[in-house]
Amino acid sequence: MQHLYFDNAATTQLRDEVIESMLDVLKNNYGNASSSHSFGRSSKALIEKSRKSIASFLNVSAGEIVFTSGGTEADNLVIKSAVVDLKVTHIITSKIEHHAVLHTTDWLHENCQVKVSYVDLDKDGHIDYIHLEQLLQTDKKTLVSLMHINNEIGNILDIKRVANLCKKHQALFHSDAVQSIGHYDLDLQDIQVDFMAASAHKFHGPKGAGFAFIRKNSGLKPLICGGEQERGLRAGTESVHNIVAIEHALKMAMTNLETEFAYVKALKTYFIKQMHIHIPDAVFNGSSGDIEKSTYTLVNVCLPVPSEKAAMLLFQLDLKGIACSKGSACQSGSTKGSHVLNEVLSAEHLLKPSIRFSFSIYNTKGEIDYVIKTLKESLISKAEGNK
Repeated sequence: MQHLYFDNAATTQLRDEVIESMLDVLKNNYGNASSSHSFGRSSKALIEKSRKSIASFLNVSAGEIVFTSGGTEADNLVIKSAVVDLKVTHIITSKIEHHAVLHTTDWLHENCQVKVSYVDLDKDGHIDYIHLEQLLQTDKKTLVSLMHINNEIGNILDIKRVANLCKKHQALFHSDAVQSIGHYDLDLQDIQVDFMAASAHKFHGPKGAGFAFIRKNSGLKPLICGGEQERGLRAGTESVHNIVAIEHALKMAMTNLETEFAYVKALKTYFIKQMHIHIPDAVFNGSSGDIEKSTYTLVNVCLPVPSEKAAMLLFQLDLKGIACSKGSACQSGSTKGSHVLNEVLSAEHLLKPSIRFSFSIYNTKGEIDYVIKTLKESLISKAEGNK
């Protein structure tokens, strides 16, 4: 049996070169970066070299990169600290954000009396920019938090347009860019976002490692208190091997961006074409079936399966060696279904199984052929079972 991995939006395979960089640091640079002796200085130098390199890919200053345990911590750091330190009393977001944002804003509403407004969405889950500007017309100190690329349906936010709207109305702008950093070339001098979140394991780096972009002179204070690491914004002994690995993974992603973008985009295009040929009744959720309106890395497809047969389909694909997802990996244990699909699908389509397939440089067209063949066979057997 083949074992095929099509859940790259959940996490990605580490590049061999990244693993080697981590092992080298673990073996040879084990000093605490806060220590003043040579071992500590060696570790500190690696951290600052990595910080400077990461900053260069985003066209920002090194001091604007704060290392965290990943995207969730970065989101929490920015959103909670904006309320506590910057006196934000109004947050504008959408109902299809990652739970790292939605659960944080819910907590702030319940415990800090922060007003939370949700921008309208169109039928495919794209935000209504006119409604966003209406929500921005307020005297309250406002933070907008909208993800650059939706992790379930792949919709792309016009991040520069939102940044400009926020500047026009003197609002702060935070974007969860976990699905885009390492996959797109983002110039943050051109895009005037105030805060961003990134996670290394989405671009072939290690889990438990990421960073926040915090524009200089923001006024934010630490969410985690203790030592003075990360310029006082994130206490705790730095994970040197993970920080070096973030930089190595991002450097490889950006250096090879053009060729790898084209390769993965071709895989997605091929998948869509084969679905139209072999399973024409399938429906792509959001804009994930539109190459121009969604990220090149994933599709989310609603399959023509009766509701009583839907629950077992993902399990059966797993038995056939195909790893994919019904939504975000962060909600895999939830019985509520996808909060994103609940916002964009009709009641009829919600009864059918929707599966996210996400691609990387380690996938092939041959693997896609096997997926399509397996899906087609599964759908035929289910249809015959209903006769």
